Amino acid sequence: MSHDSTATADAAARKLSGRRRKEIVAVLLFSGGPIFESSIPLSVFGIDRQDAGVPRYRLLVAAGEEGPLRTTGGLELTAPYGLEAISRAGTVVVPAWRSITSPPPEDALDALRRAHEEGARIVGLCTGAFVLAAAGLLDGRPATTHWMYAPTLAKRYPSVHVDPRELFVDDGDVLTSAGTAAGIDLCLHIVRTDHGNEAAGALARRLVVPPRRSGGQERYLDRSLPEEIGADPLAEVVAWALEHLHEQFDVETLAARAYMSRRTFDRRFRSLTGSAPLQWLITQRVLQAQRLLETSDYSVDEVAGRCGFRSPVALRGHFRRQLGSSPAAYRAAYRARRPQSERAGDPDGPGGPMAPQVAQEAAPVPMQSRRTAAASSLGAAASLAADHHGKHVDHPVRHVPELYAASRPSLPGQRSAH
Repeated sequence: MSHDSTATADAAARKLSGRRRKEIVAVLLFSGGPIFESSIPLSVFGIDRQDAGVPRYRLLVAAGEEGPLRTTGGLELTAPYGLEAISRAGTVVVPAWRSITSPPPEDALDALRRAHEEGARIVGLCTGAFVLAAAGLLDGRPATTHWMYAPTLAKRYPSVHVDPRELFVDDGDVLTSAGTAAGIDLCLHIVRTDHGNEAAGALARRLVVPPRRSGGQERYLDRSLPEEIGADPLAEVVAWALEHLHEQFDVETLAARAYMSRRTFDRRFRSLTGSAPLQWLITQRVLQAQRLLETSDYSVDEVAGRCGFRSPVALRGHFRRQLGSSPAAYRAAYRARRPQSERAGDPDGPGGPMAPQVAQEAAPVPMQSRRTAAASSLGAAASLAADHHGKHVDHPVRHVPELYAASRPSLPGQRSAH
């Protein structure tokens, strides 16, 4: 899905100030950050690989706060530069932030805002997106982060259009990525943008990684959720909904079970998840359809009925909007990439006669895990179907298709402004 925004248009017209250099990349490190994510931009932009055909960048590693900086595992780092180094960079990378619940240092946020105003490209890898959001650089923009943290990002910064499906999002002068390996994907994309496919391919060979990965984060999504939502009484209603996805019910039914008016229920649900309840419900039905397509031999018509869709046509429409393919094509692609012994129907595989029949019978969520599953579902899946904040409209049903790509972007795993 292409993103049409005034921010993108402004980004295209913005030029670097005279003191900044395009080839200089500053990496902003904080204490408590994970060392793997922190090392990704250091490896991509900090090693001279001109012998392999990769143009050289000049790397400046800057401390975002007073050192020494302690990483995961108790290691201590001393950055050679401070925030002043950012003033020379054409690209500033924030590889991670130590806590999604605590605010970054204001001095670092000011430096990022100033860099952006002067035309620098700002990049947030994984939880680095929280730093960019705290600086206001993601307001009104599409962005992604690790799927597990996407609900928190959407809730804390409602003006950010969080999309947890993507491996990375390029919105021109502000870019964000999902967790760990997706940071490599985004860094390779930056090299590709700056120097072309050959340079990015040469770098990928050196790193022994694919130059381009297909798909997004959908395959990794589970039902995780920030803990503060899990204690809400509304989770009980969601638990009921998850147990009865095979039935045809609507948001009015959920509101009645919560003893709320539809308006109050919608408002309460949005305040918890950043998403409209109708969008959440549709997403849950699509997720259930995914599971049945992967683990059973039900026809598409049967899958539609077992997921509460009123018709196979409704399933196909919502499935394509969310995942970019038809249910039949999804099943064929899923089975084609699995080892033969794991395919549905094999005697010893998960879909074979000896496999548990839970998925095929669409069994309800076990009683002891209802609340946990409900609370978890309320977050990642709601974020998956998250409304584009700041663009709310009067009728949620009519605008559900706007939440998803009609066709996947040209570069798999990426949503780009270009």
